[in-house]
Amino acid sequence: MPLVGTGEIVGAAAAARHGCGAFNAIQLEHITAIIDGAAAAEAPVIVQLSQNAVKYHGSLAPIGTAALAAAREAGTPVAVHLDHAESADLVREAVALGFGSVMFDASKLDYTDNVRATREVAAYCHDHGVWVEAELGEVGGKDGVHAPGARTDPGEAAEFVASTGIDALAVAVGSSHAMLTRDAALDFELITRLRERVPVPLVLHGSSGVPDDGLAEAVRAGMTKINIATQLNKVFTAAAAEDWRAHPERVDPRKYLGAGRAAVAVEVRRLLGVLKLDQVEPVKVTIEQTLRD
Repeated sequence: MPLVGTGEIVGAAAAARHGCGAFNAIQLEHITAIIDGAAAAEAPVIVQLSQNAVKYHGSLAPIGTAALAAAREAGTPVAVHLDHAESADLVREAVALGFGSVMFDASKLDYTDNVRATREVAAYCHDHGVWVEAELGEVGGKDGVHAPGARTDPGEAAEFVASTGIDALAVAVGSSHAMLTRDAALDFELITRLRERVPVPLVLHGSSGVPDDGLAEAVRAGMTKINIATQLNKVFTAAAAEDWRAHPERVDPRKYLGAGRAAVAVEVRRLLGVLKLDQVEPVKVTIEQTLRD
């Protein structure tokens, strides 16, 4: 399958009233695991690289090029997305590298400055055929749109989309970034009102903290793009640590990293079923089934 645009995946999911999975990768093992899980689910997938992941690698090109290469070799449609970019320069670098979409995050700015900066980035990206996601900040807050108590106003959201020309909007409905427990309570009534007012697909950040039934209900209420990062990190770390504890004599990192990669592939497959609304119970598949020869 060729590398595809994020808008193609999100648009098809929105039309079908399904959710689409957008999974954050930190290193190559994450990237290949996400793609393996999507191939097993026979579903398209979005591989995301955040600005923080870019900082970890020192620059975008090494990990970005790897993600694009892996996507081009995939057996299922894969899009590559830049997540939470606060720098317009980083956005331009991603566009030049071949990313099909970016999430520009100016939510720390006040509303007027957020609109101005986001509109400029959206215009640049659209001139280069790149899809754009953005988000509103919490008025008067320090933690942005995804502070636990933040909520997006439907009228302001509609105005923001009209003023910036973005293709998708991340909204605050009760989730929070980096949650280690899956007990976030979403405001489904607010999601429905946002869906009625906002003419572009809605994006849920902080989805790792939402239980399976909450994710499925969020999709039914009107969410489309579902971003998941911390949950994959939890699964990866647990599997790698278990393998290392069981075999402390090993010095080949491919063994424990491979265990982590396999576990993430299983979780990606399972979550994609949840988001498609046809699989809420855990997928009965073993880690060994996802390991490569």
